[in-house]
Amino acid sequence: MTKIAVTGVTGNLGRIAADDLLGRVSPADVVALARTPEKAAPLAARGVEVRHGDYDRPDTLDGALAGVDVLLLVSGPDLTPGVRVAQHEAVIERAVRAGVRRIVYTSGLGADSAQGFAADHGLTEKAIVASGLSHTFLRNALYSEAFLGAALAEARKKGTVTSSTGGRPLNTARLRDLALAASAALTGTGHENATYELRGPLWTYPRLAEALAAALGVPVEYREVDDAEAGWLGSLGPAVRAGAFAETGPDLERLLGRPATDLAGTVAALLTR
Repeated sequence: MTKIAVTGVTGNLGRIAADDLLGRVSPADVVALARTPEKAAPLAARGVEVRHGDYDRPDTLDGALAGVDVLLLVSGPDLTPGVRVAQHEAVIERAVRAGVRRIVYTSGLGADSAQGFAADHGLTEKAIVASGLSHTFLRNALYSEAFLGAALAEARKKGTVTSSTGGRPLNTARLRDLALAASAALTGTGHENATYELRGPLWTYPRLAEALAAALGVPVEYREVDDAEAGWLGSLGPAVRAGAFAETGPDLERLLGRPATDLAGTVAALLTR
């Protein structure tokens, strides 16, 4: 029997991964770690052991990781410089102490050369390697929902979709696909000391406008703007126009055992939420 622990089970990715695990292994083999265990009551009702595990309270982690063989370390959401790496290092230290055999970490694309807050992923990967534990690094693409959700709101309100991407392609992935890939990496074979670059299908903002028009049944116009007018997306505009988001790869599809969700599928999922 392999005991699998999932952190962040009250967050989106952790919740979906834990739910999928219950279709792969017995609830008795799953441990759910939560900062607020009461919020994980639905998992407890399905026979999962819920334990208190708080990245900011390392004293909770020894008990949380006791008897665990494989750990899904979902990266923390706090992007304050230095905080997230310290949180992850606390989990890694306690995992070694508890006898965990393998850590599956939700990293980010290009972690080994990333800058800014994304550099946290590279530092965490190095800490895991230095710990001597077997590992699986899931270098996740940016979530499609962040881009498509904003565009959907704009299309509904103004009948337009705007970006400063110059029509160049973006590589993002549906959050659910990334969570299911994590579940597969926790339970499958051959993932020890592997690094996966999890990229979804390429899409463009002009195509997104067409997909939203078809889904909503109303005209949606695409309009190119400058980086300043593009809002938060404008910070990515230069990189997208330079082709930095145009690379794709097979790893996500291989872990899923099916094609990753395409643009139309993600739009449909957003509309049914």
